[in-house]
Amino acid sequence: MTFTIRTVFVALVLNYISLGQALSQKQWSYPTKGYVYQFPKDHGSHPNYKIEWWYITGHVKGDDNDYLGFESTFFRIGQKEGSDIHLAHMAITDIKRQNFYHEERLNKEGWNAYSKTGDLDLKNGNWTLKRSKDNQFLLNFSIKSDFLINLKLTPQKPFVIFGEDGISKKGPSKTAASHYITFSRLGVSGTILSDKKELKVTGNAWMDHEISSSQLDENQVGWDWVSVQLNDNREVMAYILRNKDGSISDFSKLVWISEDGELTHQNPDEFQWIQKGNYKSKETGAVYPISPSFTTKDPKSGTVRKFTVIPLMEEQEIPGKIGGVPYWEGACEVANEKGQVFGTAYLELSGYSGNLKKRLN
Repeated sequence: MTFTIRTVFVALVLNYISLGQALSQKQWSYPTKGYVYQFPKDHGSHPNYKIEWWYITGHVKGDDNDYLGFESTFFRIGQKEGSDIHLAHMAITDIKRQNFYHEERLNKEGWNAYSKTGDLDLKNGNWTLKRSKDNQFLLNFSIKSDFLINLKLTPQKPFVIFGEDGISKKGPSKTAASHYITFSRLGVSGTILSDKKELKVTGNAWMDHEISSSQLDENQVGWDWVSVQLNDNREVMAYILRNKDGSISDFSKLVWISEDGELTHQNPDEFQWIQKGNYKSKETGAVYPISPSFTTKDPKSGTVRKFTVIPLMEEQEIPGKIGGVPYWEGACEVANEKGQVFGTAYLELSGYSGNLKKRLN
């Protein structure tokens, strides 16, 4: 979380666990305006920042009408030099059978867990994500004994950088910001092995990479975030940042991504997000608004459009047994006012089981 943003809060609770002497607050770098990106270097790790994560979600289909959603998130949490903490979450939503599978891992930096500098190369046990020389992303992970997943992700359009002047602001303070890099449409091909059956799959995915040392502002308690891949080869990313008094932060944002990667940013007064669909987790008791809708002006047609987010399964909560903070992250579709589906989505809901700000800095 993509803010995959999406889900860094789970990682940050580890700062309260005695896993090594952390660097003092003054020693961390913070996102600054005018940052000059260097690729492929900036696809890799940034150890001078406190918080970093790489997040992929996608929808794939295979034989026998199998339809699966997947989430893969790698976190790096800065500690003293050479002892960073690496947290990772993997999940599979079996939409056809209405089953949800997930696993969490936590390891200290070493031969079995790392995020390398210079280019994208991540590892947490047998979970790996690496960029190849021909600019494809190779994702490999398992979920307990249920699934073995090997996927190749190929960019279908150039990556984008959200925000202005190289940074994505989340609040008025200088530190409430991130460098936010996104591949909004990746072609997916590969195999998923389950019950000794190998399923060949194809589909689309979304990939976020965020770099920061602080995320939420003092007054913020959580966020609702969605990534949408439209059938017309455009995408929408939107999030609301929730304040303590229940209001929506002025730093909430909606962004349209055109067919060729051009961005159209919209502020909270230019779109409306309506929370709907209270789902109460049987495991944690947290209540999530899993069926939101939002209205926004389409920059291509000039018309106001309504997006209704439809979860493909209610039970898609990561309970946070390792990180300590539950969140809901689920495969969805989007439909118009007539109920016609015109895209796929992933929805992330955080801060519904306690104030995230206390865990984010």
